[in-house]
Amino acid sequence: MVSVPGPWHPIPGGVTAPEGFLASGLTAGLKPSGKPDLCLLLAPVGAVCAGSFTTNRVRAACVDLCAERLAATGGRARAVLTNSGQANACTGERGRSDSLRATAALAERLGLPEEQVLICSTGVIGVPIPMPPLLAAMEPLMAGLSDEGGAAAATAILTTDLIDKQIALEASLGSRTVRIGGMAKGSGMIHPAMATMLGYLTCDAGVPAGVWQAMVQRAVDRSFNAITVDGDTSTNDTYLAFAAGEPLSPEHFEALEAGLTAVSQHLARAIARDGEGATCLIEVRVEGAVDEAGARAIARTVCGSSLVKTAIHGRDPNWGRILAAAGRAGVAFDPQAVALWLGEHQLMAAGQPLDFDRPAASAYMQARAAGAYLSDDTIAIRLRVGDGPGSGSAWGCDLSDQYVRINADYTT
Repeated sequence: MVSVPGPWHPIPGGVTAPEGFLASGLTAGLKPSGKPDLCLLLAPVGAVCAGSFTTNRVRAACVDLCAERLAATGGRARAVLTNSGQANACTGERGRSDSLRATAALAERLGLPEEQVLICSTGVIGVPIPMPPLLAAMEPLMAGLSDEGGAAAATAILTTDLIDKQIALEASLGSRTVRIGGMAKGSGMIHPAMATMLGYLTCDAGVPAGVWQAMVQRAVDRSFNAITVDGDTSTNDTYLAFAAGEPLSPEHFEALEAGLTAVSQHLARAIARDGEGATCLIEVRVEGAVDEAGARAIARTVCGSSLVKTAIHGRDPNWGRILAAAGRAGVAFDPQAVALWLGEHQLMAAGQPLDFDRPAASAYMQARAAGAYLSDDTIAIRLRVGDGPGSGSAWGCDLSDQYVRINADYTT
């Protein structure tokens, strides 16, 4: 869990914790495993939706459909359907046709305009959606809609994930209570150039669509665009954030954005920690850069380095790999000004290595990797590259032989 800012505190409920949001998840028979594979999230009347999508040139039809509909409606959307097991990417005209067919069927049952219904898909690239079982599941999916359906929805969007990923926060802003909920999925093919594999956020405060989109994009840059598992961007990356409710006074927008960012960072970190074959979470904090964007770029490059990731898996405090990765991030800094810490162990100062306790530094990594899952298992790297005002963080995971086995032994 990331630190919760200011007035915000955790509550249960996930995406259905905010008032008026409903969700459901069930097993429709889309996956041979028999696990839950279909999810519906429904927002209240008047909801605005901000979207952030993959920049991969090979995009699933559902990604384009979501982007087109949000652009056409000025960010007005009420529902999103998610199927798990099939990415429905690289499936030709059928991919778009099936997406249109699924959203039309759902819109008719919900009594909504088709352009206010979105669809996301996740799973194996090149595999289309099995439409008969999906359409047959529409009625039970709608019947299952509930303000306690967040957990079922968070489970139904998973693929190779080992755990579900959800969170909700609450705060008193002025004279009212505001809630933000979120859920996400992702474990492999994680190096987003927009968001994550799939992510959803809900908020029960009314915010103008343009303001909301700007808030969401800044939160994405500081969360999902700051994680990496394996350096591969997805064909289906989508992040949809809904806001609906009594209008919030602009004086509380800053606090709202802090909560939005905290939810997004929690989900992003959970994805990085659940990286395929991972044994620990890596957090890289860069300070002293010219600006925040440069600091994040350095941090993400270090997190994404295969040599850094394998050294951490081997519990080797190999500072040379960290510094070399930072130097190829495309961000100017003075190598003679670098200071580096691994946890509380300082490895470098003024660009020179220090005579640090190598066994103790290795023991620090070993102890962190042995921590409780998603709890006390973060290996922290702090890198100071100068005296500039820019700072930023990125998150990743170690690279193990299990990652190779997972992705070599069967199609994901």
